[in-house]
Amino acid sequence: MTRSRHLVVITGATRGLGRLVADRFREAGDDLVLVARHKTDLAKTAEEFSCKAHNHQSIHHFAADLADLDGIPKLIAEIQINAGDPDILINNAAVQGPIGPVHTNNWNEWQFCFNVCLLAPVRICQGLLPGMIKNGYGRIINISGGGATAPRPNFSSYATAKCGLVRFSETLAQEVRDCGITVNCVAPGAMSSILTQNIISAGKEYAGSTEFESALHLTTDNPHTENRAADLVHFLTTDACATITGKLVSAVWDPWEKLPDAAPAWTNRDVYTLRRIVPEDRNLKIG
Repeated sequence: MTRSRHLVVITGATRGLGRLVADRFREAGDDLVLVARHKTDLAKTAEEFSCKAHNHQSIHHFAADLADLDGIPKLIAEIQINAGDPDILINNAAVQGPIGPVHTNNWNEWQFCFNVCLLAPVRICQGLLPGMIKNGYGRIINISGGGATAPRPNFSSYATAKCGLVRFSETLAQEVRDCGITVNCVAPGAMSSILTQNIISAGKEYAGSTEFESALHLTTDNPHTENRAADLVHFLTTDACATITGKLVSAVWDPWEKLPDAAPAWTNRDVYTLRRIVPEDRNLKIG
């Protein structure tokens, strides 16, 4: 099903990547549902977007604390009543969580991060999917992050949540494959953000020297990968990518602009997915 205009939900929409993604869809002429925790910032962002809206675009905004999982059904209901059934969902909102060895972490902070970065996206998908299935069309993009594909010491909650989000996305993609719905993840690359500042504030002792130095480097030599990431997020929702689903695509390392042309050769294979590596994959023999 091809639509000239979409209703797009973006979480964490007031700053960083979320705001850039929202602006990409605004530029494309889509109607927006902006979701964020802080009411003042959210209202300001919605007003700024409304001033730049064209062709009678609708800019809706709903404040929500996504760590409150029991409040998400109410958020879903408010969106559906006031804006309708969204057909594109961008799960972008995230928090860094506690930094340091897991045995030093505050459990409430660990759980808070896990709720925001994994369980909230899952519950939002669960709430919006019936409308997408009914309409026979949907695009879901979940933002991945550091730790999804490799161990990330001192960031156990964030890494575990993001890894879980990727596997959830792969699983969901299979469940809704025949419903006109695609589900993909985007790895945005290193970005200068509040999460970066969290690492710097934690210091080398808790973040580790590699993470600390990388974060510090971003403050002086920012490659602005968030722009590429925003472009990729929008690209994956276009008709050109209608056969791409269940994949984790890097905004920085993958030749994503060329993926649709090569799609017949790789979309039904395990490339761009999480997999267990066995000895044979590395030409090793054990036993």
